[in-house]
Amino acid sequence: MKFSKINLPTSTKRSLEALLFLMCFLSIFGYIAHIMGTSNMLNTMMNTAYKLIIDTVLYIMAITVLSGALGNLLIEFGVVRLLERGLRYLMKPLYNLPGVAALGGVLTFLSDNPAIISLSKDKHFNRYFEKYQLISFTNFGTAFGMGLVVIVFMAGRGFVSAALVGLIGAIIGSIISTRLMQTFILKSNPELKCGCVQEGYDEKINLQSEGSVFLRILNSILDGGKSGVELGLAIIPGVLIISTFVMMLTFGPNISGDYTGSAYEGIAILPELASKVDGLFSFLFGFQDTKLIAFPITALGAVGAALGLIPKFQDAGILDGNAIAVFTAIGMCWSGYLSTHTAMLDSLGFRKLTSKAIIAHTIGGLCAGIFAHFLVVIIHALSICSTL
Repeated sequence: MKFSKINLPTSTKRSLEALLFLMCFLSIFGYIAHIMGTSNMLNTMMNTAYKLIIDTVLYIMAITVLSGALGNLLIEFGVVRLLERGLRYLMKPLYNLPGVAALGGVLTFLSDNPAIISLSKDKHFNRYFEKYQLISFTNFGTAFGMGLVVIVFMAGRGFVSAALVGLIGAIIGSIISTRLMQTFILKSNPELKCGCVQEGYDEKINLQSEGSVFLRILNSILDGGKSGVELGLAIIPGVLIISTFVMMLTFGPNISGDYTGSAYEGIAILPELASKVDGLFSFLFGFQDTKLIAFPITALGAVGAALGLIPKFQDAGILDGNAIAVFTAIGMCWSGYLSTHTAMLDSLGFRKLTSKAIIAHTIGGLCAGIFAHFLVVIIHALSICSTL
């Protein structure tokens, strides 16, 4: 008899689950403590989290406040609407989506992935989509989440050109992810290719507001700044928890080879594992150091947390233009998509397609990073951009 078919009481299942969790938890942290020492491990956790919130989180929050104010201004005075109108003619040939879908890409670029959820549930908006298109809209929108924040952050570290190359990579990744998701849907659920598109409702998507110009400017920058603060606060758990844990798996002891409980110490197991397939990462992404693989892994959960790794990489002297281009492409395309896909497809009533959306977007993000790397290689070969 298969174990999966054994009917156990709920209390027994919960007890087994608790035991399994404790075994995994104690195994992981017991192994780290065995190498670092329990006291050093705990001190490193606290010190790393403190350094991250002071050196990285507050910097990212400053960016989110300013970009939030800018994004709200662009929405308030119709720039976003203008961009949507200009981009809509590219949507059908590139993404097989209606023109209004461009609005989702612009809004998530200026804010974060949750913007795509509210749009997809708007009846005036989703009437333009066939069902399979609306489901794949998740993949399209989440490919640009926190895009402005990521690009400004990378530019602030001195890599403007590389960040723009990464943006191109993210666009390629979004195309692959969206198209692949549509293929998955139509193959498994051909009945979702049904007409729910209704023309002639363009003005239903209304981003206008009333009041004097001064009040509109004042309200938009204050509201946008407030949303930036909320976004900055929202990334704190991801940066402190995920980045701290990933850093402890990425970096080793201090220069002398000892553990002192200082920030950014660890057991360096990720680079050791990555070194087993170092040639693959070097070919696909052009990574010159195996520690850099920590960024894509962290971006799966939260791009804000992944950004927290950048200053440490830069201080270690292992960052270059290629790595920034790849990071920007993967960071934008993935940007913590696991939770967004689950939430959106659940709200649309298609939870069963979540795994397909995640697979498609995982492939899209990898392709985004690969394309960004080879685009950097081509640019270098042609000597077009000497600053990368």
